[in-house]
Amino acid sequence: MENKNQSMVTEFLFSVFPRFQEGGILFFIPLLLIYLFIVIGNLMIFIAIRLDARLHNPMYNFISIFSFLEIWYTTATIPKMLSNLVSDQKTISLTGCLLQMYFFHSLGNTEGILLMTMAIDRYIAICNPLRYPTIMTPRLCAQLNIGSCVFGFLILLPEIAWISTLPFCGSNQIHQIFCDFAPVLSLACKDTSMLLVQDIIHAIAILITVLIIALSYIRIITVILRIPSTEGRQKAFSTCASHLAVFLLFFGSVGLMYLRFSATYPPIWDTTFAVMFAVLAPFFNPIIYSLRNKDMKKAIKKLLCPKIFTVSGY
Repeated sequence: MENKNQSMVTEFLFSVFPRFQEGGILFFIPLLLIYLFIVIGNLMIFIAIRLDARLHNPMYNFISIFSFLEIWYTTATIPKMLSNLVSDQKTISLTGCLLQMYFFHSLGNTEGILLMTMAIDRYIAICNPLRYPTIMTPRLCAQLNIGSCVFGFLILLPEIAWISTLPFCGSNQIHQIFCDFAPVLSLACKDTSMLLVQDIIHAIAILITVLIIALSYIRIITVILRIPSTEGRQKAFSTCASHLAVFLLFFGSVGLMYLRFSATYPPIWDTTFAVMFAVLAPFFNPIIYSLRNKDMKKAIKKLLCPKIFTVSGY
């Protein structure tokens, strides 16, 4: 009978949101505006790159895929957050929780792999410019994009499948603003210590990815500093500055969330880091890619005001 009662927990309660019960609408409006900005901004970047023939090169191809992924990455969590802020029912089903974890982390893994690919792309373009056209062919770019998505979505399937078999008992309160591995696994009746090995593997994968990207940019900066002309250095650095900014923002928030190891944070800091990771980092990405890039700004203006650019002959 005890096992039967333990397996009866089929939905979870987000314990963070009842604290915002009275002022939920005050948080709902800015979060909704941020979400709309993320979706519209990244959609504009994706469409502008696809429609502008001048941006049909590997660098912008990777940016367009990254922007497309960002739309779904935020859609995996923010709509549920918005619902929890204004509804009385701040719950999620076990199936919904598993799906949210799977898509959120699969899309995040894919973005991390894509950022590494973008760093290597910039490394080849700046450090081996003569070989760049023969190395970064359209076929290779397509393979890298597909490979990033396939690997990002397959790597988590065994873990999610195993979690789906766990019985949950006692408290059903998730102490976080979205379903995440640690808060959910803490509610399981079964021993989940075997997942520690997989957590270590995830941490090592994150550190290796960060190391590869960091070494690529260190080498890029070294090469740029050797360029004799100031104009040449500025032009070379501008092509990778936005990538570097997104890398620092993305992996900085990843590190705060998932590389804490045995360290524990107060609940307010856990929530703050989750907001940085799931909301604020995606919010700044379209700003970085659009405002720091002249070609991107022209492409977006052309998308929004096509008649003006047709008359001007752009």
